[in-house]
Amino acid sequence: MKNDTLKGQYRINEQIRAKEVRIVSDDIEPKVYPIFQALKMAEERDLDLVEISPNAQPPVCRIIDYSKFLYQLKKRQKEQKAKQVKVNVKEIRFGPQTDDHDYNFKLKHAKGFLEDGDKVKAYVFFKGRSILFKEQGEVLLLRFANDLEDYAKVDQMPILEGKRMTIQLSPKKKDAPKKSATAGAPKPVAPAPKAEKPEKGEE
Repeated sequence: MKNDTLKGQYRINEQIRAKEVRIVSDDIEPKVYPIFQALKMAEERDLDLVEISPNAQPPVCRIIDYSKFLYQLKKRQKEQKAKQVKVNVKEIRFGPQTDDHDYNFKLKHAKGFLEDGDKVKAYVFFKGRSILFKEQGEVLLLRFANDLEDYAKVDQMPILEGKRMTIQLSPKKKDAPKKSATAGAPKPVAPAPKAEKPEKGEE
């Protein structure tokens, strides 16, 4: 279906309405040609006339195999999409006196997020007088980071911003499997045999 969307974006051959077009091609002189001449050149080469810049004056066209043109466009779009890596940041909220059950539940969620490649922003929200427990909140966040050390690295240590104390974690890159200690180690060299002393009378 994506290919169909691309097809609808470009006029080809007799669909092109302009009376003259500018041709850009590897083996044709880049200049303005009457539309009938441009169509004839495409037909002689068993290719298509594809309008790539309809708003130019006159429109710009290429003489190319249309299916090859669409394939190149699709490939370029895939490459651009691959470069645009989207990083999600998942937030996890604690209270300054979160119990163990709630803590472990949120820890499990954080592990799942990190394994999916998401960042985790954990924070303790201090409501009213609970700001007095800010040290307790810091201890909680540091414990959280410590419990996730196999899954994450700390981007930002606990920092107090208004009524929130925040820590930010990024997923660890998965290491390549480690080689065994003996693999690749140089083999021990056998000691050279000692030269025998000549017996008396042989000298």
